[in-house]
Amino acid sequence: MKHPEQALIALPVYNEAKTIHAVLDQVVGYGHTVLVVNDGSTDDTLELLQERDDIIVVTHEKNSGYGAALLTAFAYAQEHQFDVLVTMDCDGQHEPQLIPMFIKACRSADIVSGSRYLKQFDGQSEPPAQRLFINRRVTSELNRLLGFQLTDAFCGFKAYRVESLSKMDVTETGYAMPLELWVEAAKAGLNIVELPVPLIYLDENRSFGGALDDGSTRLNYYHFVLDRSLARSGLAKVGAQTLASC
Repeated sequence: MKHPEQALIALPVYNEAKTIHAVLDQVVGYGHTVLVVNDGSTDDTLELLQERDDIIVVTHEKNSGYGAALLTAFAYAQEHQFDVLVTMDCDGQHEPQLIPMFIKACRSADIVSGSRYLKQFDGQSEPPAQRLFINRRVTSELNRLLGFQLTDAFCGFKAYRVESLSKMDVTETGYAMPLELWVEAAKAGLNIVELPVPLIYLDENRSFGGALDDGSTRLNYYHFVLDRSLARSGLAKVGAQTLASC
């Protein structure tokens, strides 16, 4: 198997002016191409990005959603024929020093997914109770429906083998995009590995936007996308995919 060498690090951002330079200063230090997808930020994020000459910036004129930003990164990685795509947030909750581990793990997996619940790290945050409840419930349902053994369905710190992206048909543009991705990964029989990452919450009250700040509304939205994805894929329940914990 060819070892992936050409990696793209992609960060979806929306109003991240407070952290953008600090995070990017670390990320660019690993020597990979860095793509920032500015999803219609209304603060100074775009102006700050334009100060840099060490990154590539793609801007959505209007805020299109977390999933939309990731889909833009998927398309860019495929169009420019990278071997590996690493996605991470730009709010300081993902540690750039883990990038090499994600790239290395992607040598033997189609998707490497960070998990904040696979291992306890010293000094890590306590997750907000509502978010933890929703994550555990949805993760459990995914495992039951798809035969997975995931411990964290929603972590945005991931690595993808770019050639595997074409095997999935992901269209959801909102926060529930990972649920459609897991359904498509199961349908395609992709090999998934979880990698432990520290649980860091710098802003426990961060908004999901509008009605999604209500936990029951958010859970209903997740279930809607999951049910729609299952129906579209033709999956009811599949056998367990190859999933390991590193």
